[in-house]
Amino acid sequence: MFYQLSKITLFACLLAMLACNNNSNIPKEDEAVLFAEHIAPIIYTNCSKCHSQDGAAPFPLLSFQDIASKAKLVAYVTEKRLMPPWPADPTYTHFANETYLSAEQIQLIQRWAAGNCLPGDTASLVQPENLLKSLNLGKPDLIVKMPKPIKVPGNNTDLFMVVKVPFELPQDTFIKAIEFVPGKKRLVHHMNAHIIQFEPNKKSNLWSGQFAVNQDQTKSETIHKELNLLNDDGSYAPMTPSVCNYLPGSQFSLYPEEIGGYKIGKKNAFYLNDMHFGPSAIDEVDSSYFKIYYADKAPKRPVAEFQIGTLGLAPVEPKLIVPAREVKKFTIDFRVPADISILTIVPHMHLIGKTYLAYAIKPSGDTIRLIRINNWDFRWQYFYQPKTLLKIPRGSVIHVEGTFDNTANNPNNPFSPPREIAEKNGSMKTTDEMFQLIVTYLPWQNGDEQISQE
Repeated sequence: MFYQLSKITLFACLLAMLACNNNSNIPKEDEAVLFAEHIAPIIYTNCSKCHSQDGAAPFPLLSFQDIASKAKLVAYVTEKRLMPPWPADPTYTHFANETYLSAEQIQLIQRWAAGNCLPGDTASLVQPENLLKSLNLGKPDLIVKMPKPIKVPGNNTDLFMVVKVPFELPQDTFIKAIEFVPGKKRLVHHMNAHIIQFEPNKKSNLWSGQFAVNQDQTKSETIHKELNLLNDDGSYAPMTPSVCNYLPGSQFSLYPEEIGGYKIGKKNAFYLNDMHFGPSAIDEVDSSYFKIYYADKAPKRPVAEFQIGTLGLAPVEPKLIVPAREVKKFTIDFRVPADISILTIVPHMHLIGKTYLAYAIKPSGDTIRLIRINNWDFRWQYFYQPKTLLKIPRGSVIHVEGTFDNTANNPNNPFSPPREIAEKNGSMKTTDEMFQLIVTYLPWQNGDEQISQE
């Protein structure tokens, strides 16, 4: 999910952040608030990434016209702190490129919306197409589409699919970035993609077999054969895991230079071992796709990943069962076997999650803060990046605490009246529960703490 950071993107982001956070840029009470000078830096830094083409939001916020037409709405949702969504508690830890508005920024938006949305010097603004380039990686080198749309029945139940998306390249290629673009943003809940690399002489036809099967209606031992994911002789081709992931609210983000990426061959297939569509009341179809960005050379430092809690290296204690009409606390503890540098952390719970806290305790007894979420919201689950690579020393214990609210007072409770909700063999159905911390990391090297992820 995270990729090499270009100097152009870094420069653009820094300019926007500087403009946004410069207190001398805040006009006095008797001075006019202007879009170009005061509001655009706030919106471009915190909102436009989602409110853009292929973004998670339903409408764009790129031009003066876009934002002025939504001024009252923007003022309302920012004042109520509904937008931009930022679940992590900023009084506990800060992260790279966090979208949390200060009280001064919120007040500026209020003044601008109430003051007839004055444009200011809009001629100096970056054009929307150039803004998009600074927020993303620009035009992809390759777009890989699904062989055909996936049908989502309108039966108001979760749908879990296992999907194969084949593609070919003219030659062996270094990849620096892969971005998943959901076709139906409100339907696609999450997606985990791996790449299977076939040797040309061992795989004659990438497109034979089914391209998608219903996970709940297919035997697990036959899925790979039904999707024709094996070599022609029945052997397994090598697979690169977790090349791209998608979660509610997640944004396309970047790793520092020379970190991440990999090399793939000519014949390949994305293997989506878990593509989850939320319940729908009407029949729909989804045509999600991937954007691929090439690299000039191999990465110097490939990344790795582990998860603790549900399906992870350390169990949830006690067993994740939340009786009806109860609020219950659970913990996870994992001792780190070697010095690592954390790139991203992903907290994960389902609908009745209430609070989330994670920190590491060094062998010396000192505490390293990771993240605190005071009001868990299932709709917004981010890949959080520390501002600089975060060292966790060997022997440290990563401790996670989570509370789950299975009472009628929880508006997100999927059952009325409440009934027992539990972890069920790693079930990813939203009406079951999970409790995880997913960590992307590197083996620690001297100087990692100085590597910025902004």
